[in-house]
Amino acid sequence: MCDMSTTMTVRLEDEIKNRLDRLASATHRSKSFLAAEAIREFVENNEWQIAEIEAALTEADADDFASEKDVGALARKWQVNAR
Repeated sequence: MCDMSTTMTVRLEDEIKNRLDRLASATHRSKSFLAAEAIREFVENNEWQIAEIEAALTEADADDFASEKDVGALARKWQVNAR
């Protein structure tokens, strides 16, 4: 983990700021910590999602799709009629 940090200004709606105040108080954490944690999780989730989409597009461009046999086997596994 990197020890460096930077300061950033963020505009929040009053209601979100009030909720953040209450959450910080309830968790005994600073508003800055909670905001940084929320942004970190948001960035990680979106990076993961974009990477998965890009991988799927690469597979699709290579015509790397499941065969009808594979789909049928999966449907039988879950006892679902795929037709």
